[in-house]
Amino acid sequence: MRLEDNIGFSFGALTSGRGRSWLMLLAMAIGVSSIMLLTALGEGARFYVNDKFAGLGTNLLIVLPGRSETTGGPPPLVGGTPRDLTLEDALSLKRTSTIRRSAPVALGSAPLSYGSLEREVTVVGSTAELEPIRNLETKRGRFLPVMDPRREAPVVVLGAKLKQILFGNEQALGKWVRIQDSRFQVIGVLDPAGESLGMDVGEMVIIPVSSALRLFNTNTLFRIMIQASGKESIPRAKQAVLDIIKARHDDEEDITIITQDALLATFDGIFQALTYTVAGIGAISLVVAGILIMNVMLISVSRRTAEIGLLIAVGGAQRTILQLFLIEAALLSLSGALAGVAIAYAAVWLAGYWYPGFPLIIPNWSLIAALVVSLGVGLLFGVLPARKAAKLDPVQALMG
Repeated sequence: MRLEDNIGFSFGALTSGRGRSWLMLLAMAIGVSSIMLLTALGEGARFYVNDKFAGLGTNLLIVLPGRSETTGGPPPLVGGTPRDLTLEDALSLKRTSTIRRSAPVALGSAPLSYGSLEREVTVVGSTAELEPIRNLETKRGRFLPVMDPRREAPVVVLGAKLKQILFGNEQALGKWVRIQDSRFQVIGVLDPAGESLGMDVGEMVIIPVSSALRLFNTNTLFRIMIQASGKESIPRAKQAVLDIIKARHDDEEDITIITQDALLATFDGIFQALTYTVAGIGAISLVVAGILIMNVMLISVSRRTAEIGLLIAVGGAQRTILQLFLIEAALLSLSGALAGVAIAYAAVWLAGYWYPGFPLIIPNWSLIAALVVSLGVGLLFGVLPARKAAKLDPVQALMG
């Protein structure tokens, strides 16, 4: 028999047993779509995190007080170090040409009030350079003024949510609010920016760094945000920061510098491993589908013994019978795989429509792997029924 005859014969066998064919198609479609959707979730999470980190700024370095090697864990966020980061430490970093901008950051929480309204908020103390470093945008008014960071100023920039909570549709610019026991004049309102590393930008207030240090009665910085002069300058900027701070801290290297690229690479590796893991879990459903194909085809062999016996009796070789059943298994697997691909892309489209903020991305390797694995599984589990059919005795088969 020619190949086209074998395909036609196998297709006819599938359409004659529509119930079992649909059952096998459904099993294979579920297996393929589950692999693709699980990998889409993993890739989507990876792109989502990368996008969030990209929103922090470009060529970014973050200087934290303390070293993970000395504490046996991550660097402490505030205090508890041999020597805390100070405003003078931050200002000393402007000496090197590898650093384009640097912004000291003081952080704390305090009650913010206007009239009878009061709310506990995150207070960020920094300088004008925080705006370009962190890619912040001011919707109304202006950001912190360019001035000596050692000077205090009673000005504040509000997050968009806080402005709405305190002032509603009323004009906020020029109004005076109270943070703890100090009065600050609103000079700007940030553009809505969502969350950034777990911190809601809409519920932050930003004041000059010296004002924040006085407000919290401390001289310790939370961290220093640095923007290198270029991507290729990041290693040199990191080394320059280490050298400058070490010289200021009695020749002790007691800071940790995190680069944006290092953070991205770490998260990228984690989510890639997660994607491969969930893809492996999804592949289990393909194995289940393959076992179903094998069982249904074994039943098909027992029901088609007379047909198989007739083929052998008229001169059909064992190889031909083997081909017929393998082609049948391949057609089932491929049809189910294509149906699964269609289901997966439809589900991704619907998810993108309902949840546009979280990207679902089906990687090309996932599509290719799902099709190849589904075809391989179908052929693998179709071998046993095919061999059983090919080895039937023609006389006994015709009698059956």
